[in-house]
Amino acid sequence: MKFKKLCEYFERLEETTKRLVMFDILAGLFKEASGEDIDKIIYLSQGQLLPPFHGLEIGISEKLLIRAISDATDTPTKKVEQTFRHTGDMGRTAEELNKRKGYDLTVKQVYEELTDMAQIGGAGSVEKKIGLLSNLFKGVSPKEAKYIARFVIGRLRLGIGDPTVLEALALSIGNRELRPELERAYNLCSDLGLIAKTLLEKGMEGVRKFKVQVGYPIRMALCERLSSSEDIIQKIGKAAIEAKYDGFRVQCHKDDENVELFSRNLERTTHMFPEITMGMKKNINAKKAIIEGEALAYNEGTGELFPFQVTIQRKRKHGIEEMSKELPLKFFVFDLLYLDGVDYTEKPFLERRRKLESIIKKNEIIEPSEMFVTDDPSEIFKYLESAIERGLEGVVAKRLDAPYSAGARNFNWIKLKRSYKGELADTIDVCITGYFRGKGMRAKFGVGALLGAVYEPETDTFKTVSKIGSGFKEDEFIELKKMLDEIAIKHRHPRVDSVIDADVWVEPRYVITVMADEITRSPAHTAGRDKEGIGYALRFPRSTGFIRFDKKPEDANTVKEIIEMFNQQKQVSVG
Repeated sequence: MKFKKLCEYFERLEETTKRLVMFDILAGLFKEASGEDIDKIIYLSQGQLLPPFHGLEIGISEKLLIRAISDATDTPTKKVEQTFRHTGDMGRTAEELNKRKGYDLTVKQVYEELTDMAQIGGAGSVEKKIGLLSNLFKGVSPKEAKYIARFVIGRLRLGIGDPTVLEALALSIGNRELRPELERAYNLCSDLGLIAKTLLEKGMEGVRKFKVQVGYPIRMALCERLSSSEDIIQKIGKAAIEAKYDGFRVQCHKDDENVELFSRNLERTTHMFPEITMGMKKNINAKKAIIEGEALAYNEGTGELFPFQVTIQRKRKHGIEEMSKELPLKFFVFDLLYLDGVDYTEKPFLERRRKLESIIKKNEIIEPSEMFVTDDPSEIFKYLESAIERGLEGVVAKRLDAPYSAGARNFNWIKLKRSYKGELADTIDVCITGYFRGKGMRAKFGVGALLGAVYEPETDTFKTVSKIGSGFKEDEFIELKKMLDEIAIKHRHPRVDSVIDADVWVEPRYVITVMADEITRSPAHTAGRDKEGIGYALRFPRSTGFIRFDKKPEDANTVKEIIEMFNQQKQVSVG
C-alpha cells in the first residue's frame, strides 16, 4: 500500500465523531492491506512502531522536529517556529512548509525509515536522526509530511484503542462473531500487528494456534468487586484470600539469564527495577517462567510498605541506581503463568499458587503474597481490617479452581476494599476525555476542570461521570495543560459519549484516580444513562494524585461497577 493512501484513511478517521463509522473506515483499511503491510499499518495507526513491550521509541523532540522540517524545506528555523505558533500543530506546520510532490513511497518504506531512526543510538545519534527525518520529509507530499510529523512526536491523535482494532479486524473478514477468538490470541501475545498478519497469511487456523510464549507479555487478569465478605463467599464459595498491595503490577519473564519485566500497560520496565531482575535470576528455580506480582517500595529499617504515591518515584529513566538505594522494592508474587514448557494459565489457581511457592528460594526481595484459604466471611473481614490498618488497599479473593483469565475482568478474582458506610469510601479510576479552561484563579493555569469518564467494554466507549477540578497542585495543573494539549483533538472523540461540551476535547489516553462523597443520578452524564436520559455522576470528586501512567484508558472503572457501587451505597444508606 502507498503511504499516501494510508494518510487518506487517517484523514477520514480524524474527521469522524461516530464510532460505527470509525469501525467501517478501519475495516476498509484492513481489507485493502496486504500481509506485508497490515502489521505496520496497525502499529502506525496506534502511534507506535511496535507494541510498547518492545520499548522502541523514535526519540524525536519538538525542537529536533523543527530542525528537520527546516532542513527539508529550506526554511529558517525561526520561520518554522513562527508557522508552528500560528498553526499550533507540528503536523500542519510540516504540511504548510512542504511544497514537494513526493516519490509515492510505500507504507513499508516509510515504516522502515522510521524504524531505522528509532534504532540509532550513541554518539552523534541526534544529528543522524535529524538527517534521516529530513530526507524522509523530502520524499513525501505535504499531507504525508503532516502525519509523519505528528507520528514522530507522539501526536497522531487518532485514538484507536485495542478493542477498536479487534472489532474492525473481525468486521474486515466479515464475521464479527470471530472477535472473541482474535481477542484470545491477543490476550496471550499482546501484539495486534502479529495477530492481523497471522490472520491475513494463515487465516483463523493460524490465530487459533497462538499460545503463551516467554518474552510476549500476557494481558493481565483483572478483578471484579463486591461490597462484603459475605457476598464473596456466596459468589465463589471457599476462596483464596490475598492481601491487595498498592504498588506496581509487574509481569516477569525469565528465559535462563535473560529477564524482562512488563507493567500493567505491558510496557517494558526491566531497567527501572534492577533488584527484581536480579532476584528473578538468582531466586527462581526455573529455566523459563512467567510470574506475576506487585512491587512496592518499603522502609528497610522497619519493613513498612509505602503507598503508591511513594512507589511511583521508582518509575523513571534516569537516576535508577540512586533511587533503588533510597527506595528499595519488595516484590510480592501471586501467580504463575508459565513454567519450563508448561502453560499454567489453564490450570486451577490453587495448583498455580502451590507450584509458584515451590520454585522461590528464600530471599529478601521476592516473596509470595500473603494468602490463606477460607469460607468464613468473618475471617475475611478481620483480615481486611488488618490489611487496611497496615496501609494496604484491601484484599483479593480468588476462586480456587479458576484458570488465569488473561485480559478479562470477572468474578474469578474479586476485590474488597473499604467498608461502605452510606458514602462512597472507595476510589474510582476515570479516563480524561476533555477539559474546561476555568475562570478566575484557574484561568492562569489554562485548565479549570477535567471531564472524566468510565469505560463500557460492551461498546468500547467512554461514558462521562464527572467534572474534576480539585485535588491537583498548581504545578500539576500546568503539567496537565501541557500534556492534554499534546493529545487535543478538534471534536469529541468517537469513543466518547457525552452530553456535555468540553472546551477542549482530548484523545482518551490518561487515567486519574478520584475520591468522591457519593454516586448520584444525573441527567448531565452518560454513564448508565436510562431511557429518561438520567445517568450516574460523582458528587464532589477530587483527584487523589497525578496521572496513573501504569493504567490504560480501558483500565478505568466500568459503567457496570459504578452502578453496582451506587446500589451498594444505597443499600447501606437505607439500612
